[in-house]
Amino acid sequence: MAFRAHPDAVTDSQERAMTTVAEHRQTILAAVRRLDVVTLPLDDALGSTLARSVHSAVDLPPFDNSAMDGFAVRFADVAAASAASPILLRVVDDLPAGSARQPVCRAGEAVRIMTGAPLPAGADTVVPFESTADGLADSLVVASVVKAPRGIGAHIRRRGEDGRTGTELVAQGAQLGPLQLSAIAAANIPVVSVSRRPRVAVIATGDELVAPGSAMRRGQIPESNSLLLSMLAQGGGAEVVLRRSVGDVDDDLRRAIDDAAARGADAVITSGGVSAGAFEVVRTALAQMTFVQVAMQPGRPQGFAAGDPLLFGLPGNPNSAAVSFEVFVRPALLAMQGRTQIERRMLRLPAAEGWRSPSNRRQYLPVVLVDGGVAPAATRGSQRAAKLARAEGYAVVSADITEVMAGDIVDVMLFS
Repeated sequence: MAFRAHPDAVTDSQERAMTTVAEHRQTILAAVRRLDVVTLPLDDALGSTLARSVHSAVDLPPFDNSAMDGFAVRFADVAAASAASPILLRVVDDLPAGSARQPVCRAGEAVRIMTGAPLPAGADTVVPFESTADGLADSLVVASVVKAPRGIGAHIRRRGEDGRTGTELVAQGAQLGPLQLSAIAAANIPVVSVSRRPRVAVIATGDELVAPGSAMRRGQIPESNSLLLSMLAQGGGAEVVLRRSVGDVDDDLRRAIDDAAARGADAVITSGGVSAGAFEVVRTALAQMTFVQVAMQPGRPQGFAAGDPLLFGLPGNPNSAAVSFEVFVRPALLAMQGRTQIERRMLRLPAAEGWRSPSNRRQYLPVVLVDGGVAPAATRGSQRAAKLARAEGYAVVSADITEVMAGDIVDVMLFS
């Protein structure tokens, strides 16, 4: 009877032959090609990677305007105002935001003005309603100023103070989020040039896999990796064009990959079938793939093939698959899009409790954030998918460290 080898079982000869995380990732990144550039309206560009820097089409703001609801005035008229000696000004106009009127504010006069409205000629300061005796309630005839502004120009947003026409707003390679897209819209730009989203196919392998909710016989487990990897791929800016589960049959896997190629996949991600045991379908079916032992835990067995599409062979245990995606696949997807930053955000935090780390392998331990630092999110074992639901990141422990003690400072890769 043949048994699958445990994915973390390492012989002395295998340990000597292991490649480093950096070496395997460099092999992958060297095979990445940049994707096409497309033009999208802002409504459709959320999450995309900017292919060309965006420069403002207008001054920001495009005209001097009020930063407060109140009165546009001449500072010299109100410089001495106080509650004991209020200054009375005649209100000569009323300007809402969006008004095209151009009134003139002369000595002894005020223009009632709302936030965002253009500053009238002659005015050099805005007095908020809160600095007048009657506020908004009685403000169309006389303004009674009871508090002097801090100086000339108070509560005025000057034309171009946020950026002049031609100012770079968002640099090439940035991911477009809500704040970036709103800034681009404010600069009077309706479309952006972005990298096309990578098209990704995800194929889970294994005779033991059944769809969630199925009646399971002995030896079967619910298939979750295709969902996991599809969602991770989408989080990396990809479009998932195929998601499938196949058994340990070479031709079935090859047909799935042919289907992925027909759908224009830029990358195919498989899970399972890359270890050293029998029935390793990715190993037996994909002659073009190179298999390596990477000095990491979890995720030691890895497969990869350059070409179109790129082929990633990840281990089948959920934590192994998730870590492998973060370390190898996600950077490749971001590099395809020309993303400036392809690394997750890293923090250095103290360990709230201790744990062991394998010799000569970089450890990626799921952790949670706790008062005083980080703590393991799960007991040891890459198969413990249910425990991973708590994880907020990975503690990344160097290969030369075999034990982390409480209080030690560790590198933490955050998921967000």
